[in-house]
Amino acid sequence: MRRRSDGRSGNAGAWNKRAASRRPVGGWIRRRLLVTATIAVAALGLAVVVFAYFEPHKLFIDDRVSEAAPAEQGTALVEGAFEGIAHGTTGTARILELADGSRVLRLEDLATDNGPDLRVYLSTAPAGSEGDAYAEDFVDLGELKGNLGSQNYTLPADVDLSRYQSVVIWCVRFSVGFGVAQLQ
Repeated sequence: MRRRSDGRSGNAGAWNKRAASRRPVGGWIRRRLLVTATIAVAALGLAVVVFAYFEPHKLFIDDRVSEAAPAEQGTALVEGAFEGIAHGTTGTARILELADGSRVLRLEDLATDNGPDLRVYLSTAPAGSEGDAYAEDFVDLGELKGNLGSQNYTLPADVDLSRYQSVVIWCVRFSVGFGVAQLQ
């Protein structure tokens, strides 16, 4: 066996060369795990953002509401049947004037898809309008209480009903109408 100048035998050097040749493989594995973990965390973060913004779970969950009609039925001023715009929608929209002079929008037997940020609008655009026309001149009556059932919305006292032609279920997040009822 040959001795090296540092006093070790020649075989020790061979062992060190084998060990050194394995180190890059271990480093490669660590880098690969780090990259995989980083991609997994980024994908999970993206999934959370998509879930929070788009709220896809609402496609599978119905919000059923069953509000009673106003105690005094009142007089029906205008009404119309819902038809779908971007989503199938059925039911009736009816504006009632109560004995005290207040007015209520009553949605009866409404059935539409659920979605994020759905609002109820009184719109100057007639049913059959294109695109964002429903959201150009409107009165926002509030958040849709449920995508199924009957519900009431109080109209502001200063609303001039002669200006408004339709009731719209509008998705603010995606600027799209779910359904519209032409008031007659």
